[in-house]
Amino acid sequence: MKKIIVFLFILVVILVGINESKHILIPDNAIRFRVIANSDTKEDQELKLTIKNDVEKELYKLIGDAKNVDEARNIITNNLDNVDNILKKYNVKYDISYGNNYFPMKNYKGIEYDAGEYESLVITVGEGLGHNWWCVLFPPLCLLDEQEDLSNAKYELYATKLINKFK
Repeated sequence: MKKIIVFLFILVVILVGINESKHILIPDNAIRFRVIANSDTKEDQELKLTIKNDVEKELYKLIGDAKNVDEARNIITNNLDNVDNILKKYNVKYDISYGNNYFPMKNYKGIEYDAGEYESLVITVGEGLGHNWWCVLFPPLCLLDEQEDLSNAKYELYATKLINKFK
């Protein structure tokens, strides 16, 4: 009887472990970047990604060499006009918010990122009723996001190393 109980206990522990998402703790002082689409139409979702790509390229040119979060924060706040100029070319209604903004929970490559209020740059296109895209701008996890050939395990390893580098 004891063997059966021990076996069942081990089985339950294994099953729970398999179903659990891994957590990478993003530092409290991280800066996130989010783009919210006007709607979920194909055109609005494509526009969201185009805007994301254009703004992300500019941001990484600016903060790519930032040594710490304070430096990254100063660069972002001093260059919000650059972000505004990028968005103007699309001739759509938009809002740019830099500060504490709400983020939904995200599960990406088997890693769960908790929902909450986070320091971030958020671009809302139009009514902002569509699905969003987001990543961690600093430390630069967005760059890992672009590497599609990363397996879940490699992504977790690189993300953890990058986060620890800027702690």
